Amino acid sequence: MAALRYAGLDDTDSEDELPLGWEQRTTKDGWVYYANHTEEKTQWEHPKTGKRKRIAGDLPYGWEQETDENGQVYFVDHINKRTTYLDPRLAFTVDDNPTKPTNRQRYDGSTTAMEILQGRDFTGRVVVVTGANSGIGFETAKSFALHGAHVILACRNMSRANEAVSRILGEWHKAKVEAMTLDLALLRSVQHFAQAFKAKNVSLHVLVCNAAAFALPWSLTKDGLETTFQVNHLGHFYLVQLLQDVLCRSAPARVVVVSSESHRFTDINDSAGKLDFSRLSPSKNDYWAMLAYNRSKLCNILFSNELHRRLSPRGVTSNAVHPGNMLYSSLHRNWWVYTLLFTLARPFTKSMNKI
Repeated sequence: MAALRYAGLDDTDSEDELPLGWEQRTTKDGWVYYANHTEEKTQWEHPKTGKRKRIAGDLPYGWEQETDENGQVYFVDHINKRTTYLDPRLAFTVDDNPTKPTNRQRYDGSTTAMEILQGRDFTGRVVVVTGANSGIGFETAKSFALHGAHVILACRNMSRANEAVSRILGEWHKAKVEAMTLDLALLRSVQHFAQAFKAKNVSLHVLVCNAAAFALPWSLTKDGLETTFQVNHLGHFYLVQLLQDVLCRSAPARVVVVSSESHRFTDINDSAGKLDFSRLSPSKNDYWAMLAYNRSKLCNILFSNELHRRLSPRGVTSNAVHPGNMLYSSLHRNWWVYTLLFTLARPFTKSMNKI
């Protein structure tokens, strides 16, 4: 300690924090070096730990590396409209001689979608997100777009979808994002979407089946099916079937079905344990909005599991996910009672970007 104090290296609280007069820099090929402005010298080893470090991953999306007139590298943050000579990847350095990783949990309930995708490059990947103009779908679409993916917002309301596209482009003007019409309550619309998508002659690497209806009063779609069942499950089921060939050609590819823990509070079997189809699309007298939602989410999981069983040998995986205790979204908008309950629960829920 006496030697450190003499050298002026004990003034900081963290062993990785640089002492006064030192600066951390990076080379063009990603190695970290340290400049001692007091003695006007540089070295590869950290002045306190003696470790060598290198940059982990690519630049975050929205960032570009440029060179000034003096040949010095600087970085442009297009999202926040600023420039800096400090490499943003310095927050994600790794030791040149890394230690064995631990089993400590990497993500938790406060982790954002952007943090999970940090360092991932989705350039050249095509992603379709249904119901992407708001809520979970919007945050998912935005996160993929800001990490380089070509993202298609598949939405019923094109006015809101185009507004969502503009919001994403406002964060990063180079994002590759567009909107296409998809009304899951109309099977003909699902078919038209699939035809229009195939006409683009692009791959499909990720299909996120996110759109959902909740707490709807009983109604039948133009196809003669109960609306919650068709929007939440059957429309997505049909969409995946129509795009299955594209997914297989694009392998490795993935289908993500957004379900819910509420699937546990219902069943679709009769008293004899046999599948009761009348429960999937019930009549008005047998309809209860919450049960209809729960059953549609159960169908989501059963569908995802079977899809994975059939397509995983062809390089297409399927996962059903519960997004977490994220009650405060626009999903409750159809009945004031749910709006009140969700408002009261809001302090105990996750924010929209923590998906």
